[in-house]
Amino acid sequence: MSSSARNAERVDRWWLAGVCGIFAVLSLTVVHPGLPLGWDELVYASRFAPYGPETPFSAPRTRGVPLLIAPVAAVGDSVVLLRCYLTAAASLALYLGYLPWLRAVARRGVVPLAAALYSSVWFALFYAGAAMPNHYVAMGLVGAVGCCVRGPASAPPRARTYAAAAAALAVATLMRPNDTVWPVAVLLAAVLGARIKGRLSKARALRAAGALAGGVALGLIPWAVEARLRFGGVLERVRAAGEIQGGMRLHLSLDTVRQHAAALDGPLLCRPCEGATVEWASAGWWLLIPPLVVLGIDAARKDGRTALAVVPTAAAGSVAVPYLFFMDYAAPRFLLPSYALLAPVVALGAGSAVRRARGARRLRVLVPAGAAVALLHLVLQLHQLELHSGIQAAARHDWERMERVLRAHGVHPPCVLAGNSSTVPVAHTAGCRPAPGGRPHALVLRDAPLPDWAARAGWRLHPVPDTYNPGWRIAVPPHRDPRDRPSVLSSAGHEGPGFWR
Repeated sequence: MSSSARNAERVDRWWLAGVCGIFAVLSLTVVHPGLPLGWDELVYASRFAPYGPETPFSAPRTRGVPLLIAPVAAVGDSVVLLRCYLTAAASLALYLGYLPWLRAVARRGVVPLAAALYSSVWFALFYAGAAMPNHYVAMGLVGAVGCCVRGPASAPPRARTYAAAAAALAVATLMRPNDTVWPVAVLLAAVLGARIKGRLSKARALRAAGALAGGVALGLIPWAVEARLRFGGVLERVRAAGEIQGGMRLHLSLDTVRQHAAALDGPLLCRPCEGATVEWASAGWWLLIPPLVVLGIDAARKDGRTALAVVPTAAAGSVAVPYLFFMDYAAPRFLLPSYALLAPVVALGAGSAVRRARGARRLRVLVPAGAAVALLHLVLQLHQLELHSGIQAAARHDWERMERVLRAHGVHPPCVLAGNSSTVPVAHTAGCRPAPGGRPHALVLRDAPLPDWAARAGWRLHPVPDTYNPGWRIAVPPHRDPRDRPSVLSSAGHEGPGFWR
């Protein structure tokens, strides 16, 4: 590598670090670090005593997030400290994920721009401080692909390059194995194609394939061991996970695509998504992705590096297809790995668009127009970030309001709750556990009538006042004194319906 190329890479590395720093600052500034832990976060954090009581750990979940938060969660229960730690970890992951691309992409500014594009969307900023896996899956996949698509002037990959690719895939697989399998298949196919065309020696192809397969295997070991110990085997765990997620089946329509477009305006989980409408003020940036990807692929082809754009595009598609066409609900975070993989291609396309605008007159129009679009996009994303962080803060405080009503009517730990909505976080907040079956001590209901078995047993409904989401009610069995603790047999011998969703 020439000295000018090294200097350009050094400059871009500082720009990349700056983008990561801004990512952290914006996240902590707009999303208050004291935001209560969400439902999924409580499940992960409650593996550790300070965040107890422990909540059920179902088949789809993996041990990646508990491992990530272990340094903080094992020693204290500070939500603020945990979110600050996670924001720093997310920023470091952003830097490490795009770092290998600095040598893969010869054009200056492309990699920092790619990181900025990815980190500008509101849900990437929202989940920076969250105990959730999607961002780390995204950065693991981006880093692995960046290690595989080396620059034309780069030296042959050294052992540390293969080790970095394997480590990146191990992290991604440890977080969410289902998001890693198909992109790795794309990378293996790319290695095989390069070998067939004579662009890779047999030894290098074997080392690359070994690093990719080894990284996935390393990340799968904890999941597979737990599958054997807790679920009876890998296939049994996959089957159980599919049942909890509602099953994976092909949807021969674009309805789920529409749901994902609608979810760009929230909520965090669009399940069910009936009636959700697409707000193009929030989803309009989707329309820019296809033409910029086409321009990015064309720019890579002209540089003799078609794989530089085709491989990440194919990997992004392999992550997105299951969510777009095999699931009947949506969440913005599901597609974070796809956006992260497409970002370098889109950045190449943006640079190509500027180069195609030859002539000072066109540039005088294109550059201000592009800057205005970018500024408008950032303003809209920050508005969405502030809006949804406020919604989540208000909605999560509802769990504390329900806890107060439970206490007022004699429900104290140890206790068991059932219900039709948000039983897990309410139970955790109240120091109870959700009921997989049997007789609960109380029911958490929202916009639902009292079950027949509870009505026959004389259970009473009590509204929860001043909630952000209306319609919450607590049902408790009759007692002589509301300050008494209910017994396990308080349901007058009637079996409760268990843990309804």
